[in-house]
Amino acid sequence: MIRAVVFDVGECLVNETREYGTWADWLGVPRHTFAAVFGAVIAQGRDYRETFQVFRPGFDLAEERERRAAAGKPEWFGEDDLYPDVRPTLSALREAGLWVGIAGNQTVRAGGLLRELDLPTDLIATSDDWGASKPDISFFEHVVEAAPVGAGEILYVGDRLDNDIRPAVRAGLLTALIRRGPWGTIQRHDPDAGAITTMRIDSLTELLELIAKFNAGER
Repeated sequence: MIRAVVFDVGECLVNETREYGTWADWLGVPRHTFAAVFGAVIAQGRDYRETFQVFRPGFDLAEERERRAAAGKPEWFGEDDLYPDVRPTLSALREAGLWVGIAGNQTVRAGGLLRELDLPTDLIATSDDWGASKPDISFFEHVVEAAPVGAGEILYVGDRLDNDIRPAVRAGLLTALIRRGPWGTIQRHDPDAGAITTMRIDSLTELLELIAKFNAGER
């Protein structure tokens, strides 16, 4: 039985197109050039942060976040950056009696922005809150500790096989791969996309029906 659903943030709930565009602006490179290199880095299975090194060797993401904030250009996202299926899906899941959480690799600042959106959830937590980041298994152990159900009753929804699906499976969670955003698009044909995921979706609106079928034994 799936009794709890926990969501990743970037490209699962938040469309990061605008945010990465502001990073391109900060680096002083064309947005389409930054996006092309970003996609190439992901396709090669490398850490996305290596994208910044291409344009500025020695780039320190944490330091640059502070510099952006000091310059009055902090990282930011708001209601308009949520995918359209987010609010209706979160509400529908809670109305169906499921426990709903949000937990992703995000800064304390990002966690504050999420809470300001007043999303219909039972939990909002970030890697900075927990001192544990995906894909480390300890991140998912925190997810299990936070939820009022066992690991095998939690569905973790994410867009990345490497950061979300594989480590969540190792932690004993059920998983849903959402096929959108850079990672979800590039990794959608990876064998693990079908072999180890509990379900694959193109929209969050598919979750309620798929969870109902799963809980009814239609797998």
